[in-house]
Amino acid sequence: MDKEYITTEGLLEKFLLDELGEEENQGIERAIANNRDLKQKFEQLEADFERMAFENAITPPPHIKNILIERLDEKPIRQIRYQWLGAAASLALLFMLTTFWMYSKWQTAQDELNILQNQSVVLEDRLDVLEKNYELTNDRLQLINSPSTIPFVLKGNSVQPNSRAVAYVNHDNRLVVVNPKGLPQLSSEQTYQMWSDVNGEMIDMGLLPTDKDLVTLKYIDRAESLNITIEPAGGNDHPTVEQLISAVTL
Repeated sequence: MDKEYITTEGLLEKFLLDELGEEENQGIERAIANNRDLKQKFEQLEADFERMAFENAITPPPHIKNILIERLDEKPIRQIRYQWLGAAASLALLFMLTTFWMYSKWQTAQDELNILQNQSVVLEDRLDVLEKNYELTNDRLQLINSPSTIPFVLKGNSVQPNSRAVAYVNHDNRLVVVNPKGLPQLSSEQTYQMWSDVNGEMIDMGLLPTDKDLVTLKYIDRAESLNITIEPAGGNDHPTVEQLISAVTL
């Protein structure tokens, strides 16, 4: 038996209460004799039990004491007193151990309940996110597959000949969804931005991050064309004409 096992299993308390078998008692005795820490803990435990026995001792009514004195001589009285004291100490110790065990179990159950509650909250949040993403994706797919949706392919020009994006425009639902996966990756200091041309004025429709399969942009009334430019990170309030990489007429 090592120190950790004896301490974890509460064998010192059981040894003190004589609740172990002969072989276990011998093992505990050897461990206490050979381990200073265990010996100190056992001595402290004995002192605590003795103090607790006195603290929990109940003084018998005076008439009971008088009756016992009349019927018994001094020696049996002392024996009875010692037996009664030992019984009181054992009951007090049993109550303390039971209370400590129940508190430990309650604390463990409370901790496990808190963990489960936290995990439940996290799972609910993830489920909400998944449901929202599913609804958004489903709406976009329905938009793309709608007979009233018109796809427009925005091919690259001389500024960026290898770029390609597809815009899905539904005038009935006033929705625009763009697949930007065909646009080349930019540095962290740049971004793609889409514009609508309305009577010669470029109106911002939103940014086009290339890490998404589908991006919902603003629907602009009376748009004559769709245009993609390369702008500084975060977007621009007006298009950089020399960075126009693609355009398509509606």
